[in-house]
Amino acid sequence: MRIACVGYRSWALNIYDRLSQNSDHNFLIFRSKAQFKEEVLRDFRPDFVLFYGWSWYVSEQLLSDFKCLMLHPSPLPKYRGGSPIQNQIIAGESDSKVSIFLMNKEMDAGDIVAHEYLSLDGSISDIFSRIESIGIRITSEIINSSFNPVPQQHCDATYCKRRTPAESEITLDELSTMSSVYIYNKIRMLADPYPNAYIRMIDGKRLIIKVAEINSDV
Repeated sequence: MRIACVGYRSWALNIYDRLSQNSDHNFLIFRSKAQFKEEVLRDFRPDFVLFYGWSWYVSEQLLSDFKCLMLHPSPLPKYRGGSPIQNQIIAGESDSKVSIFLMNKEMDAGDIVAHEYLSLDGSISDIFSRIESIGIRITSEIINSSFNPVPQQHCDATYCKRRTPAESEITLDELSTMSSVYIYNKIRMLADPYPNAYIRMIDGKRLIIKVAEINSDV
């Protein structure tokens, strides 16, 4: 079987590399947007194309010609769209899912091929480590066996926007009105490689906060 993999995020590339190292299938891996060439992919004649963590437009013709799979770390149809992990954490979610679906022309709306529970506890690196482990396991199951895609319940869909660096600021209003758990979650969800949480100081400089913990002692 031929598997084409398109990605740029570290966790997605780690999934691709592990799959290719532990499989008898033939893999073609594009590791950046600049490296991705649709004509090269077509010449490869893949049975599956994986677009895990991909952020750019994929042509409808490509989606029609091949089985294209996307991994999205949310319990689809909830939290379709950008920055799903950050948007779930800041909303106070502690439980999520890794969802893999057949791509179509609508954003994150394709039929679900597989999904599995994902804990949002711990650091952002902990969460992405879990995504990698789950992604490797369920993707291997998908490409090595048959599957029955299940349509999403579109009436239950919710959407989120990709967060901007300006939204990483911890404002005075947040410090005076939000709980310690909210501030802690905002800091941990914005650890590297994301635009880190920061406080704007009186001299105009930003105090970057990468790690925090909650002290329950009163």
